[in-house]
Amino acid sequence: MNPCKVAVLLGSLRRDSYNRRLMLAVERLAPAHLTFSQVRIDDLPLYSQDFDDDYPSDARRLKQDIESAQALLFVTPEYNRSIPGPLKNAIDIASRPWGTNSFAGKPAAVIGASIGAIGTAIAQHHLRSSLHFLDVPTLGQPEVYLHFRDEIIAPDGTIANASTREFLQGFVDAYVAWVERFIAR
Repeated sequence: MNPCKVAVLLGSLRRDSYNRRLMLAVERLAPAHLTFSQVRIDDLPLYSQDFDDDYPSDARRLKQDIESAQALLFVTPEYNRSIPGPLKNAIDIASRPWGTNSFAGKPAAVIGASIGAIGTAIAQHHLRSSLHFLDVPTLGQPEVYLHFRDEIIAPDGTIANASTREFLQGFVDAYVAWVERFIAR
């Protein structure tokens, strides 16, 4: 297996985020040839087309972090039935200026956790729409709309629940196969 760097865009900025726990759990289940690198999004200025002539240094760093990866993983909470503002802002910055979309062609997956009964289904739908437009081939199945309860994944990503571990391992296996379809070319 070829080494593969995965750029992870975590939509939650909250220190004790359920989605951070989910991200860590997925990383623990992944094979050693995948390395995960969380892309920092909390320091970005709000996107403005005025940047297109001279991108701010934090925005250039974001684009470089994404471009240096072979694959993407989006881990998003759901805020008001959509994705969080910082994640949308990062997507807008990394896909601009026109003709310099840092995401294009990179295989991706979208997952998320919420205490709500439908998890992050609507946020993921919105995110998938943007990724489709940005030419990001996105894994369709299995979908991970995790109804989060505090006892299933510890803050360090340890999965305490056997059925959750099995479910997430199925996702990780499908994601690895998806990514390998693209990076083996």
